[in-house]
Amino acid sequence: MITEVLLWSSIAIIVMAGCYNSTLFILSRQRVRRDRGPRAERLYIFLLACLNEEKVLGESLARITSLPAGNFMALVIDDASDDRTADIARSADPDQVKLLQRHLPDARKGKGAALNAGIRHLRESGILADRDPADVIVCVVDADGRLDPHIVQAVDPYFDDPRTGATQVGVRMYNRHQGVLARLQDMEFVIYGDIFQTARRYFGSVGMGGNGQFMRLAALDTLMKDGNGPWSDSLTEDLDLGVRLIARGWTNHHCTTAAVSQQAVLDVRRLVRQRSRWFQGHLQSAGLVPMILREVPTKAAVDLLYHLSSPVLILLTSLLPLSFVVAVGGTVVGSVEAGRPLVSPMWIIGPYVLSFTAAYAYGWVYSRRERGLGLVRAVLLSHLFVIYGYIWFAAGWWGLWRMLTGKQTWLKTART
Repeated sequence: MITEVLLWSSIAIIVMAGCYNSTLFILSRQRVRRDRGPRAERLYIFLLACLNEEKVLGESLARITSLPAGNFMALVIDDASDDRTADIARSADPDQVKLLQRHLPDARKGKGAALNAGIRHLRESGILADRDPADVIVCVVDADGRLDPHIVQAVDPYFDDPRTGATQVGVRMYNRHQGVLARLQDMEFVIYGDIFQTARRYFGSVGMGGNGQFMRLAALDTLMKDGNGPWSDSLTEDLDLGVRLIARGWTNHHCTTAAVSQQAVLDVRRLVRQRSRWFQGHLQSAGLVPMILREVPTKAAVDLLYHLSSPVLILLTSLLPLSFVVAVGGTVVGSVEAGRPLVSPMWIIGPYVLSFTAAYAYGWVYSRRERGLGLVRAVLLSHLFVIYGYIWFAAGWWGLWRMLTGKQTWLKTART
């Protein structure tokens, strides 16, 4: 009886999620018209919060300083690194790259704290001078982030609309050719951006990612709390910031014509650990629900609430494989006792339809980004991508355990 309840509950969740995902896929294929205001000369500031990033920082700064953009600079926030991170920042063009060094015990308190320190430094150092915060665009870039050369030109028109608070660009894996695991992470980010983020523009619920998020300084100013800065100490400070921008009446956008590339994790254990941190951060974001109910318009609020419920849905769905195995085992035992097979073709067709129907849409979307891959190979890869999604089951239970046991600190994802 319990097995049947778990099985049908899990199936109901999968069907509900399938309907939601199908709706988003349809919406993502539509064009969105953007309102534009007068063009303005804007200052772009790239914030890089760094802790022991000597392996990747040099390449990222080289990409930033070579951008064909007019008015921009980078601020490297060295969060008490004990490697050559600060030296690499100092060796870059001093007119384009500034360095803020933090020291213990104030440093190493999370990415949000480092970014808040960066914003304070910009104001106190006089770098911003008398610039209008509405014309200053702050971009968070991970230390391994490699921006497309045309990224400023792609993002800038979104900020012609004075209501735009933030714009998130797509994310790719620059080492996606280094094995199947890296390729699947690239597919994961492409699908999330090209389907989910693109469709959520219609709901007004576009979220921010931790890499390649462009924000108007005036919008960040509305999130200041007790002088600490706009970022929270959540493990997913980007998710938290995106929701709070919407609650303050700003519009978030997703840009599909430019991307930031980052390094895929090449070890399964490290990948699960990374996703566990993200999962725990999503669980922490349950504290945003009262604010969403009070301050966010209905359409966006419904989508955000569904999005924030995803950890619970993942944990419940993780019971489906177990309940399916139990059901198959019971059927086998029944077949032996009855002396005849009790298995119908639906035991094969049903699970395949529930699990892999979305793979065809995912493969089509990914093939349009990776032209050299081909549609057939992309669809086959997307079948593997569905199975790859099971890592969220392990990550979810690990993240839940850490939250229940009061563990909040995490080691950063190691670079190679």
